[in-house]
Amino acid sequence: MSRNTDKNIKAHNDKLHKAQDKAKAKKTAREEKLKAMVRKFNEQKE
Repeated sequence: MSRNTDKNIKAHNDKLHKAQDKAKAKKTAREEKLKAMVRKFNEQKE
């Protein structure tokens, strides 16, 4: 019997994509926070 069944491949890919989406969301949230901080800093500077 093979371990690489369609069910197992799908489960693995779903888990992988979920982790990748989570990392991507975390990265974009961090970038947005940084942009907001920079904007606020620049406003205070003037």
